[in-house]
Amino acid sequence: MDIVDKLILRIIDRGEAHPTTTAAKELGVSRQTIAARLRRMASEHVIKAEGAGRGRRYALLPLLSVRKAYAITGLDEHRVWLADVAPLVSDLQPNVIDIWRYGITEMVNNAIDHSEGERVAVFIERNALRTTARVIDDGEEGIFHRIQRLMGLYDPREAILELAKGKLTTDPARHSGEGVFFTSRMFDSFSIISRDLYFSHEAASDDWLIDGEGEVTGTTVVMTLDNDSARTTRGVFDEFAAPAEYTFAKTIVPVRLAQHEGEKLVSRSQAKRVTMRFERFQTVVLDFAGVEEIGQAFADEIFRVFQASHPSLEMTPINMSEGVRNMVARARAHG
Repeated sequence: MDIVDKLILRIIDRGEAHPTTTAAKELGVSRQTIAARLRRMASEHVIKAEGAGRGRRYALLPLLSVRKAYAITGLDEHRVWLADVAPLVSDLQPNVIDIWRYGITEMVNNAIDHSEGERVAVFIERNALRTTARVIDDGEEGIFHRIQRLMGLYDPREAILELAKGKLTTDPARHSGEGVFFTSRMFDSFSIISRDLYFSHEAASDDWLIDGEGEVTGTTVVMTLDNDSARTTRGVFDEFAAPAEYTFAKTIVPVRLAQHEGEKLVSRSQAKRVTMRFERFQTVVLDFAGVEEIGQAFADEIFRVFQASHPSLEMTPINMSEGVRNMVARARAHG
């Protein structure tokens, strides 16, 4: 498959109503040339075609779809990778293989060590543009409610904020708490579904979401990555490392994850929830995207009280609305 085929596939993938015309215009070739390529890719089962004439529609087809299930007792996550997943991505670029190795082994290991379930399944689906993996365990409690219980949190949604910060582990003797944090940033999209909560991260927009999904048994992790991704594991690790060090020293905190439905961020208790475990980092970037306003007490607790007791911690707010910027400036002026 050459670069022209891939460009045509991306046009199809973004849902263009008339992909033949759009591709011809974007690539500077005739519609007949594009139509011939579409016919060939359909015959090769790379895409499916439905309808006729200007109403003809195309969609990407899975090139492979594999599901493996395992008993958790005695399971080795690296053997899962070597035996069942690595062969499915072995033709991709080394940087992409490295990301898949990290994501699969980390998420399967989490299921082994934390789910308290009996079985875990790994489902891999790949098309011409991207690969998606699902790691599904049957643990009764689920990841968010387990973290809530072990950390004594008021609401399981607070567990999502803690996972987004990184360095969160309920078993510090065996885990650094870095797996979910780095995996969520290596993939184009990453999501966790457990019980009645859905948590996702999209790399392209650095956007985060919490939503209710109904009651889902166990925990499902979904990871998607472009087959031609230029991202590297080293690049992601370096982004959050201290200068001249290879340690996890920087985090980006999506503040809106602390804003539960119907709430405004106004209280000191909410601010303390946001700053929980900040002292484990050297640099904290507070991302206020999606937060229109904050209260005086909330801002004062973070940018005056907490900062005064942690003077060596660098805290940088970004994506502030005018209202948020004014409250942060006011708090810092009294520091």
